Amino acid sequence: MDMIKSTQSVGEIVSILPRASEIFKQYRIDFCCGGNRPLIDVIKESNLDESEILNKLKEAFDEKRSIKESNKDFTKMSLEELTEYIENTHHVYLKRTLPELSELTIKIMRVHGAKHEVLFRVHKLFMTLKADLERHLFKEEEILFPSIRDYDISPSAEKYAKVKKVMKETEDEHEVAGDILKELRKITEDYNVPADGCSSYSRTFNMLEEIEEDLYQHIHLENNILFKYFETN
Repeated sequence: MDMIKSTQSVGEIVSILPRASEIFKQYRIDFCCGGNRPLIDVIKESNLDESEILNKLKEAFDEKRSIKESNKDFTKMSLEELTEYIENTHHVYLKRTLPELSELTIKIMRVHGAKHEVLFRVHKLFMTLKADLERHLFKEEEILFPSIRDYDISPSAEKYAKVKKVMKETEDEHEVAGDILKELRKITEDYNVPADGCSSYSRTFNMLEEIEEDLYQHIHLENNILFKYFETN
């Protein structure tokens, strides 16, 4: 590919150029749940500067080409490799992080909630997200990914239909998670820690941002790469 074009979908651009996710995040462009939308549509809808964004993407693309990045090419992975990568990277991260964040959101709510009522909302949203993600990870590990691997070994119409059904449910769950992440960022004013916030307050907001970044990449790999296989086969 010679260049990135605004007519390409947001998800396709991130698949080709992983660093594009960092650029899109700066402009609050959803590249996971909204990854199938053409970049130009998102730019117009959000009243962004097309030239500015394309220039940044071009710089990142040229840098990638010049240094021949050794990053994993997820589009070249087999279905088994990609599902195992998602489990071993993103699932492991969430299982390690969610319990700690649960304790932290409770702690800062108790300590700072009287002065910063937004923390009650942060706690409620996070606990909803945590419960949803725990069910989501179980479904992927016990139903969706085994079904995908089974289909890959011995395809059949019946197996394909099963994968598509669970895949649709998974995409819907991605939408819900994406909405919660957007709401968390909005109500915290981009995770801005107030002047009287303690170290736990800062750690909580930093970890929420990290989870946001990890989940966006997690959802991107599934919606825009893994699931695309079943749209073309």
